[in-house]
Order: sequence, then C-alpha cells, then structure tokens
Amino acid sequence: MKEILINVQNTNTKVCIVEDGQLVEFWVERKNIAGLVGNIYKGKVTNVLQGMQAAFVNIGLEKNAFLYAGDTLAYKEELKDVTENRLNLKAGDKIIVQVVKDQFGSKGARVSMNVTLPGRLVVLMPMLDYVGVSRKIMDEDKRNALIDYVKGVKPQGYGFILRTQAEDCDLEELRREMNELVAKWEEIKRDIPSKKVSSLVYKDEDLAVRAVRDMLRNDVDKVVINNRKMYEEFVRAFPDLYSAKPDLFEIYTGVEDLWERYKITEQIDGLLERRVNLKNGGYLIIDRTEALTVIDVNTGKYVGDKNLEETVFETNRIAAIEIARQLRLRNIGGIVVIDFIDMNNSIHIDKIMQTLQQELAKDRTKTSIAGMSSLGLVELTRKKKRSMIDAVMLQPCPYCRGNGYVFSDEHVAGKLKNSINAYFACKDNKALLVTVAPSVFNKIFTARLLEKECENEWADKRIYMLADPNIHIEKFTIQVLHGSILDIPDNARMLY
Repeated sequence: MKEILINVQNTNTKVCIVEDGQLVEFWVERKNIAGLVGNIYKGKVTNVLQGMQAAFVNIGLEKNAFLYAGDTLAYKEELKDVTENRLNLKAGDKIIVQVVKDQFGSKGARVSMNVTLPGRLVVLMPMLDYVGVSRKIMDEDKRNALIDYVKGVKPQGYGFILRTQAEDCDLEELRREMNELVAKWEEIKRDIPSKKVSSLVYKDEDLAVRAVRDMLRNDVDKVVINNRKMYEEFVRAFPDLYSAKPDLFEIYTGVEDLWERYKITEQIDGLLERRVNLKNGGYLIIDRTEALTVIDVNTGKYVGDKNLEETVFETNRIAAIEIARQLRLRNIGGIVVIDFIDMNNSIHIDKIMQTLQQELAKDRTKTSIAGMSSLGLVELTRKKKRSMIDAVMLQPCPYCRGNGYVFSDEHVAGKLKNSINAYFACKDNKALLVTVAPSVFNKIFTARLLEKECENEWADKRIYMLADPNIHIEKFTIQVLHGSILDIPDNARMLY
C-alpha cells in the first residue's frame, strides 16, 4: 500500500510518501518562505565573470542569482539569438531565467536560461527542438514508440522530455498535456514585455500540487489531503486522473491529526535526530557540515551469530538500505561520505556497493557514486535543488550558536571561579549568593571543584549556591549579600 499524505496547515504544507506504514519521502514548505526552484524571473545582468564563465543576475531577491555559462542556451529580451554553451552576455542585459537551485546560506540561487515547464507526463523545453525520454523507461521499443509519437504531434520548434509516468499513459492524455504546457508558455511569453526588470514572471505550483505532479505513479494507491480547497485544486489540475480513478483523491476530515492517524509522527521527528537506529541493533550517525554530509555506520548492539566478517557485512548491508532512504527523507544534497565498517572480503564489498546502487536507483534525484576506498569510505554526490528539511524545520540554537555543543560543567565552574574572584576583589564583599544550572551545581559539590579556593583565598568569605532549572547551563548569576543577618533562600547551600 503506497499513499501520498498531504497536511496543509496555517504556516506550512507537509507531504509524506508512505509505503506499508513506513515513511519513504518527506517534504515541507513554509508558506512565508516558499522555495524558488521552478520560478521564472525577468532578470538583469549585474556582473559578468569571464574568467569563471559565469554571471550574476538581479532577479529581485536579496542576493543576486548565479548563472553559469552552460545554462545560457536562451535569448535576450526579444526571445531570439539562441547561443549554446557560450557566455554571450554583458552587464545591463535583460534576460529571462529560471531558478534551478534554491539559495543556501550565503549563496544566492542558481538560475538557467534553459526554461522548462514540467507536467505530470512530460517536461516542456520551449527553447529546444528536441525529444528525450526518462532513463527509467527501460523498454527500448516503448521508448522509441513514445519518441515517435511526440515528434509527430508536437508543435514545431518545441522540445519535450517524456517522464517515467508516460510509459503507460493514454496517448490522448499525453497530447493534451503537451498542448496545455505550450499554451502556458505562450501566455508567459506574452506577459514578459509588461513585467518590470528584476521581477517574478511565473511562479511554480506550491508543494502540494508539485507532489502530485512529480511523485504520483501507477503504484500510488491513494492521495489523502486534509484541505478541501486543495482537493478541489487537484480535481481541476488533474482531470484525467480524477475521471479515470475518482477515489484516488481522498479528503481527510478526522479530528485526529493526519500524521497521528497514520502513525508517522515519530518517524518524522526522527528525521531531525543525529542518530538513526537500524533494525538489527546497529545505528548510523549523520553529521552535516557546510561542505558535505558524513554518515558513520556502527554495529551497536548487534553481535551476530557466525563470525566478525558476517556481522560487519550484515550491518553494512542494512545500513546501505537505510542510508539511501535517509538521503531521500532528509533531502540531503551535495557531497556525502559514508564510513562503512571495514570489510576484508571483496565479495562482501561488491554486494554492499550493489545494494547501495539498487536502493539509490529508487531516488528521483540524480545520485553518482565514486566507489569505495581502501578505508571503507564511499563518496557520492546527490543533486542539490531544494533546501534540506533541517534548514526548514530547525533554527540555530541560541545557546550553542549552531555549534551543536555547550560549555561543560567544569568549564562553567572555571568561569564562575573567575567571576567570584572579581567580586571578592572588593574588600567590602564578604558574602555571595550564586545561582547556577542544576548540573553545574551538582558537579561543583560532587567533584569539589572549588574546594581549594574555599580553603585558601576565600577562607574568610561565605558563598551560598542555588540550583535553578530555568537558568541556561552556561549562565550564572552572582548577588552580593550585605549585613550581619543574611536573607538566604531555604534551598541554598553553603559552599563547603
């Protein structure tokens, strides 16, 4: 049973693909920070870097977009002068570009002049007179038949790429979608002259519609959505699907949250965890840096029942399957380095690589594997188009400032000692009330971290300590106590 679940909320839209109760793909899009991929802009070239064969284009966003020479198969404002693989641009040129990669961190969006309009069955390429077909359609006769049909019915001068879903589609439905995409492009083209420079010309569909357009295959049994307005949008956008299978789209009206109803809340929350448990007791550690993502494989509690080599092989095999799933679920892009557990058997190494390749073949996003090194490291790259889920669902920790760590209890105690010394530098200060986090409080007393100071330079002073669960672990407060009678909280404890 394979289902697409769409949860539309006030602030965001989330999409899950579930196979027999297991989450296999997850997408989230905030309504106030929608993705840019697929949007078409009327841009202005601000700078041309011939040494890098690239240009920066102002498309009306905070950061200029990046245009590479290989993405300039297009036209200037008059929609003419097609030049392939040459950066024939200058500052001030007005060009039509489409975002192909979202902006990440300090980097602006990547754009292309090779505009495309995707449908469910085909992708329109208005600048190319070419017909291609998805590599996932393996039947050569079917591929050739589809190409011949499209060539026979497509308008002159337009190009199309047949998507995987076209393999078993009705040819009349295919022709209608081609005509609809051409009509959409003609409408966009008519609007271009009236659009301001550095402004949006066409906005791609929102996540819910894209999910059905790009992910709906013949193996999907149902599309469940909790929003009637979006349900009606599906009926309008996919009339052929609705007429052929009216019960494909289902509105969820239950009181219980959609994720709770399908028991996938825990699986979604797990996507934000650093550790991923494997079904045999082993586990993965997934760490992301700015340059790459590192995945470490560990046997954990799994000890096997034969020998070490078989134990390692079985853990690596299960890990390879789960790693491919996690790449899809977390939308991890860019360079990925996998540290498999070392294996000595070359047959086992080959089987692990085959398993990884087979699982990655299920991914709609292009992935390339460089092979396994002598250290058991596998390098691969996964095309990066949209933001990873942690960039959407998480924000930098205000305490660790994105480092992933906070100061140790011992380090905080050391900083506290320096602050106490500063207070006691004033001879009038004889007593202090110090408030710290509970873990720091316990460490100071159990490890007697400040005992030496209390016996020496603080011997004639009084220090009272208070544990406050509401104070951050790195913070503390110091209050000077005056007078012969001190007002001390009942739960305060004198330091040694």
